Amino acid sequence: MKTRPARAQVPIELTWNLDDLFVSPADWETALEGVDAARAEVSPYQGRLGNSATTLLDCLNTVEAIQQRFIRVMTFAHLRNAQDGTNPHGQAAMARVAALGARLSASLAFVDSEVLQLPDGMVEQFLAAEPGLAAHTIYLQDLLELRPHRLSADTEQVLASLGEVMGAPSMIYNRSKTSDIQFAPFSDAAGAVYANSFNSYESNYESHEDCSVRRGAWQSFSAGLKAYNHTYAATFATEVKKNVVLARLRQYPSTEAFLLQAHKVPMALYSNILQIIQTELAPHMRRYARLRQRVLGLDKLLYCDIKAPLDPEFNPRVTYDEACELILDALAVMGPDYCAFTRTALKERWVDRSDNVGKSSGAFCASPYGVHPFILITWADSMRNVFTLAHELGHGGHFGLAMKHQRLVNTRPAMPFVEAPSIMNEMLLAHHVLGQSQDKRMRRSIIMQVLGTFHHNFVTHLLEAELQRQVYALAEAGQAITASVLNQRKGDILRAFWGDTVEIDEGACMTWMRQPHYYMGLYPYTYSVGLVASTAMARLVHDEGQPAVERWLNVLKAGGTLKPLELMQAAGIDMHSPAPIHDAVAYVGSLIDELELAFPV
Repeated sequence: MKTRPARAQVPIELTWNLDDLFVSPADWETALEGVDAARAEVSPYQGRLGNSATTLLDCLNTVEAIQQRFIRVMTFAHLRNAQDGTNPHGQAAMARVAALGARLSASLAFVDSEVLQLPDGMVEQFLAAEPGLAAHTIYLQDLLELRPHRLSADTEQVLASLGEVMGAPSMIYNRSKTSDIQFAPFSDAAGAVYANSFNSYESNYESHEDCSVRRGAWQSFSAGLKAYNHTYAATFATEVKKNVVLARLRQYPSTEAFLLQAHKVPMALYSNILQIIQTELAPHMRRYARLRQRVLGLDKLLYCDIKAPLDPEFNPRVTYDEACELILDALAVMGPDYCAFTRTALKERWVDRSDNVGKSSGAFCASPYGVHPFILITWADSMRNVFTLAHELGHGGHFGLAMKHQRLVNTRPAMPFVEAPSIMNEMLLAHHVLGQSQDKRMRRSIIMQVLGTFHHNFVTHLLEAELQRQVYALAEAGQAITASVLNQRKGDILRAFWGDTVEIDEGACMTWMRQPHYYMGLYPYTYSVGLVASTAMARLVHDEGQPAVERWLNVLKAGGTLKPLELMQAAGIDMHSPAPIHDAVAYVGSLIDELELAFPV
């Protein structure tokens, strides 16, 4: 039985180079202490922000500089912990960063409070009088919009000082997931024994061509989750209760309204994404489920079979180096500068790609301001890996351009736009491969990868969002959020979506335990927003060519200087209308139409 290596056993060329952040833990220690000491640099401004536009500018610039230093310190700790969550030094560093973050938030809490206490019109007067404040316009405007929901200055400072406690549900969940949860080995039909883990299951076994491996891994995986069912439910419930209480304290009409306020999109978009996609996509995905059951010759399709390959004998392995060249070819349409940045990311150890004990599951891209992106992935030589890597490089390219053209305060757009650049890369990759190959087996293989992208964002993450919507409604009504409630609700949501085409077993009902997104506000629905936008944008690039590419690059450079729907509008996509949502779902239907023709009865 193959076991996962310890982090120290991983070849260095397969890891990211954190020296680009700090060359040693000792240097990080010095930087952390420096940020802690720098909190005192803001204190002289307290009680003086209304004195003049220059005073306000000096204060905001000081805050921005400290935040940039803190982001670098925080990212180093986060990445070390992500590469091996079992390392006690990494755990301690994360705890220290969380504590520093709470102290920093408390020290800076007066800034927002004092700005909001300025007389009506004074912020606008300051902006007109001091050109240097232009860089902080977005921050100031966003802050003024929150005025009806702000509490007293003392209360805001207390809440800020409790930041470490507020983040405890997320910390506990992620610490347990990387360090404690264990999955028993399992055997295939031939008696071969396999080790199991979050990364192994999601990277290898979930889409394994051998039914006995796939189902054996699922039984092991489900049993591992069940052992933590009540613990994770309590953690989830604490996160939910925290947000419900904060929403009420701040006098929002609902917890969803509270969590959506930072997204800068109308509630109608959130509602349309959830309602239209679930209603219109379900019939297409049920067709896909029936096709999968028929082609695989299964008596019944279990939940663990919904990602099984339809053509298991045609499963080309793709090495990391081959994937790099394929992605670069696909992104050539984005221009030489974008491709040069991507090539550097792939070749200069910005990507951590080996599995090891304690490594965080899934994939992500961290982009600390003033450095460069860092990408985590677990490489398994699969085409799915290629799409995931292209996705994370989309995040990296986006924030790389934003950091180059914007100051820290204007780098990040609101959450509903964040997933659009990453999924755009996946769409460009798919269009490139489909355009290059006339081989029928290769075409249908790529179509299945594209459908994997839609499944990930339009099914997995969207149904997470549906669970959130229901759970927050229950909590607001005073109902306790327990493991049985979460399991039942998740099972009901899956059954409503899949109908009688997929058997929803106990493990499927516990899939809410797999994702950290429940601890990130209303993040899950934004994946679908990004996919809708990127589907439309990829079509515009195909139809218009360079003009569409230039609009897209300009939008990426804009960072957070526009609201999400304004960014999409600038690219040529009208997300105020539900039409792009209908179009994206219809595109999924057309892909399944082609697959049905490729696998005739």
